[in-house]
Amino acid sequence: MANTPATSTYTARRLTVPLNRPYGDAVRTFERLVPAVDAASFFKLDTWDAVVQHMSEEAPHGFLRYQSLDISPFMAASGAAGECVVYLMGNHVIAERMYRHDHSVMLYAPLRLLIHADASGQAVFVIDQPSTLFASYHDPAITAVGHELDEKVSALLVALDAQPPAELA
Repeated sequence: MANTPATSTYTARRLTVPLNRPYGDAVRTFERLVPAVDAASFFKLDTWDAVVQHMSEEAPHGFLRYQSLDISPFMAASGAAGECVVYLMGNHVIAERMYRHDHSVMLYAPLRLLIHADASGQAVFVIDQPSTLFASYHDPAITAVGHELDEKVSALLVALDAQPPAELA
């Protein structure tokens, strides 16, 4: 079966959450709450236990920023003005608990999210609900981690002074 192509069809739930603060303030706050990964410091660690300990110290809300991309400059010449930054946010210690079952979970880990400014300049947080992405693997161990990530995203939204969607509970 390994040589047979496979397809999966699933439903994801996109969550759009007003952050009730100006875009610039929301981005600065998010980036403080979700610090950038210092890959060099992780690569110096020689055991998985050390990696786990380091992650617990470096990710105060359970997540690190692996990448960010400010989309705005790429769209400016089109006339489609607006502020928008896309992030890859995750926790490789948590991701490993899914990766050991199916490497393709890395399509969704780190989590992809964005913060954009609405028409009035207020920030909006948008993410696909982790549990809906990871449930598509039909593996109880992977699905359980997806639900754990829902809880972590909910807690992050609370730390951002936002109202988490009920679906994350």
